[in-house]
Amino acid sequence: MFRIFRLSILVTVVSLIVAFLYGGPQALFLAAILGVLEVSLSFDNAIINATVLQRMSEFWQRMFLTVGVLIAVVGMRLVFPLAIVWITAGLNPIRALDLALNPPSHGETYESLVTAAHPQIAAFGGMFLLMLFLDFLFDEKEHTWLSWIERPLQKVGKLDQLSVVVAIALLLVTATWLTPEHEKSTVLIAGLLGMVVYIVVNGLGELFHVEEEGDEGSPASGRNELIKATGKAAFFLFLYLEVLDASFSFDGVIGAFAITADPIIIALGLGFIGAMFVRSITVYLVRQGTLNEYIFLEHGAHWAIGALALILFYSIHQEVPEVVTGLVGVVLIVASLVSSIVFNRNHRDAGEPVETTV
Repeated sequence: MFRIFRLSILVTVVSLIVAFLYGGPQALFLAAILGVLEVSLSFDNAIINATVLQRMSEFWQRMFLTVGVLIAVVGMRLVFPLAIVWITAGLNPIRALDLALNPPSHGETYESLVTAAHPQIAAFGGMFLLMLFLDFLFDEKEHTWLSWIERPLQKVGKLDQLSVVVAIALLLVTATWLTPEHEKSTVLIAGLLGMVVYIVVNGLGELFHVEEEGDEGSPASGRNELIKATGKAAFFLFLYLEVLDASFSFDGVIGAFAITADPIIIALGLGFIGAMFVRSITVYLVRQGTLNEYIFLEHGAHWAIGALALILFYSIHQEVPEVVTGLVGVVLIVASLVSSIVFNRNHRDAGEPVETTV
């Protein structure tokens, strides 16, 4: 366990030292708070990541833990907010960074410009996560958690492209009734882009996964499995994980401005501390076979994703406190964990084997 988390611990210590040198005790405290916030809000992200990561080789797992975290930190927690200000306010990146590090005493601030872009951010991220949830919900599964909902939806899910139809319907409802008049077209475009990105990235991963997977027991299966794990399929799965992480981080990045608007502290807290630990938790879940042992945990994480998607859509109309977002996810995941424990106990009592390995 320590081997998996030692890099995260080292990065956390270094990040806190850098925060202290950058802004003293207050910056250190804020970075620590943001790190805890990111981990608490992203446990469902770690579970979903684990379902994808277990299909990848140990090499690509290390890539996700190292290169992937740099993309998450530099790309999403530092460059992304600056890009929002650059694009929406027409400021060049250097001016945007200067505005962030040296907030003016009056007029538009870096924080207000990023917050103003929330509707399109929420629409893009909400649609991406909604598509992920709907695909899971309509897919046929061996076990169901909330059977009274999931079983009927699995039958209905046999209709082709139902996920797309439902997602577009919810986007239209959001744009029509929850979005301010001047933001309607922006929300629609951002939501459709989120859907397109999900379909393309997820589709490419599945395409190469199918093409490069050998028949079980065939002489070429070992070779093809190696290609699958380290070739195009692994690359697109890696890309899918990065886009997924970005969608999860939207609400965290926006919510961080309730604590601080300093991009350096946000990058240290949300990125180097929080995102690094989320990745370590993901690898830990894969190595321990947790998803196979607690069979409803993946269900709970997907339901938490569905809830987050709806919260992102609703937040276009009215701000939703971070504590609500976090609690909804925690409740669903804990409930699925308890259900898994009860399921395992009942089957063991009945003398039935319970699969616990990856």
